[in-house]
Amino acid sequence: MDERVKKYDSKMEKTLANLDSELGTIRAGRANPHVLDRITVDYYGVATSLQQVANITVPEARMIQIQPWESSLIKEICKAIQKSDLGINPNTDGKVVRLVFPELTEERRKELVKEVKKKGEAAKVAIRNIRRDANEAFKKLEKEDVSEDEIKKLSEEIQKQTDKRIKEIDQSVEVKSKEILTV
Repeated sequence: MDERVKKYDSKMEKTLANLDSELGTIRAGRANPHVLDRITVDYYGVATSLQQVANITVPEARMIQIQPWESSLIKEICKAIQKSDLGINPNTDGKVVRLVFPELTEERRKELVKEVKKKGEAAKVAIRNIRRDANEAFKKLEKEDVSEDEIKKLSEEIQKQTDKRIKEIDQSVEVKSKEILTV
């Protein structure tokens, strides 16, 4: 692969990685510790991610257990979870925080699938924007005495990468949608 194409391909790779991390935060009926990735707690005046202040485990299929390093953080963790978009009330016994995930209703599953598809579309738009930027950069190469054939070859190569990445996005969206709809 040409170095000029690699630069844009790595941007496409980052877009895919971002989509995968976003899809990981969407709850699919069973407990997944990645749903807590975006939650931060106030730790001595600093917004700190939950993973840095607590041990997070999944003791059962539909439960996440959060054991903070310092018991004084339990109230902060509960507050942060309640403020988040998880829609789950934390239970605590003073030592650990438990999140019990209820079974998803059919309606909620359909809403989540729509959200997954929306995120997939946003990722496709980002990939196409990267392709557009690449093609504009390749057109500017004409001024630097690069042949039309070489520019056309670069454009074809970036198009192949774009098609490949969009196919990967479609696969990720399909896998996550199936995971959500599986009861």
